[in-house]
Amino acid sequence: MTPAPNPERRNERSRRATLDATIALVGDRGYAKVTIEAIAARAGVSKQTIYRWWSSKAALALEAINDFVGEAIDFPDTGDIAADLVQQLNEVTRLLKGPIGTVFRGVVADAQGDPAIGAALRESITEPRTRLCEKRLAAAITAGQLRADVPTRVMTEMLYSVVYYRLLFGTDALDVRDTPQLLEYTLSGLRPQ
Repeated sequence: MTPAPNPERRNERSRRATLDATIALVGDRGYAKVTIEAIAARAGVSKQTIYRWWSSKAALALEAINDFVGEAIDFPDTGDIAADLVQQLNEVTRLLKGPIGTVFRGVVADAQGDPAIGAALRESITEPRTRLCEKRLAAAITAGQLRADVPTRVMTEMLYSVVYYRLLFGTDALDVRDTPQLLEYTLSGLRPQ
């Protein structure tokens, strides 16, 4: 994987315009139909500037996702794991229903044929958020709200699989109204017996 360019050399206004252009264009046209040239034109920067800062469209898209999402989907801890998960899953669902979901689907598709993109996706998007979820789930286990015999990694996969399955395969709509019931189905198997 190519090391990230020195962010201190970036012009913040150009960086911001490029990230915003990426989200807007991919959200409108779809990931596969958007080129670096189109992003550069929309952002008002040169194609060379983009390639100097990002090694590929996927690298640019990953940074755009992280920049857009930021801390918006952090895990609350009110002491009630079910309520906290509903809130967090609803935030994820809202984000993925919009242009971020379109960008994310495109990067996932690219990752299927490029192990470096897959590794970058895991390192920059999936793993940091999985660790946050595992930390919150561990607190719920300590509080006696969840079973201690199910690894928190498996719990995380169980909790988010419906959202990502629907996003990536289009089997059903992403709808925050579904979250409480879907979560209840999952938590019924994760609560202590």
